[in-house]
Amino acid sequence: MKNFCTALIYALCLSALLLCDTSVYAQKTDSSKITIHILNNRLVTFTHTDTGDYFRFIGDVIMQQGTDTLYCDSLYQNKTTNTLQAFSNVRIAQEGGTQGTCDYLRYTAATKIAYMQGNVTLTDGKNRLWSDDLTYNLGTKVGEYENTGTLQADSTIVTSNRAIYNVKTKEAHFLGNAIVKDPQYHTKSQDMMYNTETKLTQFFAKSLVVGDSGRTILQTSNGYYDNINGVAGFNSPSSVWYDGQYIESDTLYYNKKRGLSYAYGHVIAVDTGHHSTMYCGRATYLIKKRVMWAIDNPVLQTVNGKDTLYLRADTFYSAPILTAKKNKATAGDTLVTAGQKDKPAEIVIPKEKKRKNKKEPAIAAIAEDTTVADSTAPLLFTGYHHVKIFSDSLQGVCDSIVYTQTDSCIRMITNPVAWSRNSQVTGDTIIMKLSDSNRIKSIYVPNNAFIVSLAGPTDAGLYDQVQGKTLKGFFKNNAMMDLNVYPNAEVIYYTKDGAGAYIGVLQAKGDKMRVFFADQSISSILFNKNVHQTLTPLEKADIPNTRLSRFKWLIERRPMSKEELFE
Repeated sequence: MKNFCTALIYALCLSALLLCDTSVYAQKTDSSKITIHILNNRLVTFTHTDTGDYFRFIGDVIMQQGTDTLYCDSLYQNKTTNTLQAFSNVRIAQEGGTQGTCDYLRYTAATKIAYMQGNVTLTDGKNRLWSDDLTYNLGTKVGEYENTGTLQADSTIVTSNRAIYNVKTKEAHFLGNAIVKDPQYHTKSQDMMYNTETKLTQFFAKSLVVGDSGRTILQTSNGYYDNINGVAGFNSPSSVWYDGQYIESDTLYYNKKRGLSYAYGHVIAVDTGHHSTMYCGRATYLIKKRVMWAIDNPVLQTVNGKDTLYLRADTFYSAPILTAKKNKATAGDTLVTAGQKDKPAEIVIPKEKKRKNKKEPAIAAIAEDTTVADSTAPLLFTGYHHVKIFSDSLQGVCDSIVYTQTDSCIRMITNPVAWSRNSQVTGDTIIMKLSDSNRIKSIYVPNNAFIVSLAGPTDAGLYDQVQGKTLKGFFKNNAMMDLNVYPNAEVIYYTKDGAGAYIGVLQAKGDKMRVFFADQSISSILFNKNVHQTLTPLEKADIPNTRLSRFKWLIERRPMSKEELFE
């Protein structure tokens, strides 16, 4: 009876207000700081149940809590629990310009949490989020959707299965099939954060960034990408692809504006246009200029035809080879490397840059020059210290090496030793020309030339030897065919009869000689000028001391497999 009287008195008061043509009805709750306004003579009803007291407001409803205002067509208020339900044309307006709209809203005044459903939008006046449903905290200004949504910031649009968006900090956390579309780049990720103000993206799962109309591709599982400054830092196995250049590593730093990339740990750098790959522990790469410094056991792999050449050094430097004839290298061109246009680079080796911190890769003048190098220009590779070479047709060691793709030429410098099949070559410098399939075509030793090969079983100690000031040799199918030695040519040669039995040892000197090979052994020798020779029967020869002055047999230094270079 008491409840019935209360409702009756409330209805009579409301009727009296309406009869007096009052356009606004306001009710203030006991302690919630909520003010409800009913405009334009609309209807309000009251219901009492066992679960609480309910008011229903219909028509142009305005609910206010502090500086937050709710607009809708109709509203249910549970005075007992202080919760609201709003229907049709629902709009939330907050101080600072934040607004949200939806078809239905459920709101708890104590926690200031609103559940919004149906054509949901949330905007701060600049950025706009929309979804089918959204949970929004009016106090913290954090919204969350779990059934697909979209965030638009300027020209950037992000969609995902789930997201948490902070209107205050402008930071959004996207989960599940997140896709970022921007005029400058596209991104896909399973877990990422994006700041609409700073344009900073953070990645926490497998992610892909594609920019420059597909010319740049970044992949990572953990890191960040600053779209404004074009800077990325990845702390998991990651990769960068730029216009045919690819680099991957455990840790990767990339600066788009400078065209600079640092890589650390299990680095693999690939030049797809020239079929070369660099493996190392650390690398610095000027992507646009195509200049690289690699340290920590770097190994260069080049592939031509069926044969693959591997080069190992303590440090490697590579750069495009430019020429004065429109970058088309010919035999008479002066070769120069990027950044050294006034210096001939045929045998000049770029000096190593000293490092204050040996943990950082040595790099050659990382300048602000972002000139884009010709991606079709062949490369020059320079290796410093403890060099090893391995291919099916060639093995070698030296202190430094220069390899140029223009002429497929290898220059071995300081204490070089080269092996091909049973032959070993030494000299002050060794220059080798390779074929299109990485096989030796020719060899040139300008000073202190010496070549030696086994003439019999290893334990017999029989060595065919040739030496002189200069040596030029020619190969066919990886086998030495003939060589010219001049001046001061000398030879020790174990001769055989027609049945292949040893006759004796021939020792000869002359100004010049030409040596012919068959089946990997000396078959004949042609002398020219001032020839002196002796033939000693094998049984009378002092084989252990039958050696030329430059004799060295360094088989223990010969690389026996490509795996040895990666150790």
